[in-house]
Amino acid sequence: MQKTKFILGGVLILAAVVYLIVSSTQASAEYFMTVDELNAKGAGAVGKSLRVSGAVIGDTIQYEAETLTLTFEIAHVTGDNNEIEAQGGLAEVLYQAVNDPSRQRLPVVYVGPKPDLLRSEEKAIMTGKLGEDGIFYAEELLLKCPTRYEEAVPEQAASG
Repeated sequence: MQKTKFILGGVLILAAVVYLIVSSTQASAEYFMTVDELNAKGAGAVGKSLRVSGAVIGDTIQYEAETLTLTFEIAHVTGDNNEIEAQGGLAEVLYQAVNDPSRQRLPVVYVGPKPDLLRSEEKAIMTGKLGEDGIFYAEELLLKCPTRYEEAVPEQAASG
């Protein structure tokens, strides 16, 4: 009888822990999307916490230092690493995305300091919400350098 109570108590504790993990994970879930996927969702994505990535279009970057408001557009880039490699690597995919006017674009507004690495053909990964106006309001902005910069690092380190 004592052993049954012990097992039952353990199962209840385990069930409570699993429930807490699942409920907290779902509450803070952020869905990772490409620009095409976000545009396809349309109004269904408005107001939800999302993570979006795309190629920064350099000639759309505008920064207001007084208000710390950064605006720019990103172009669709596939999220499939195998497809990226098949198309010649991340640097080539970003270049093609920025220079292809037929690609879907997404306007972005971010309030905060302008990142030093923000320039054309960078991969931006942003967390935020899509507004009803079709603008993505980023709360967090990360930039991923294409591999073409990584190859130059050993040479720079050796000459420094």
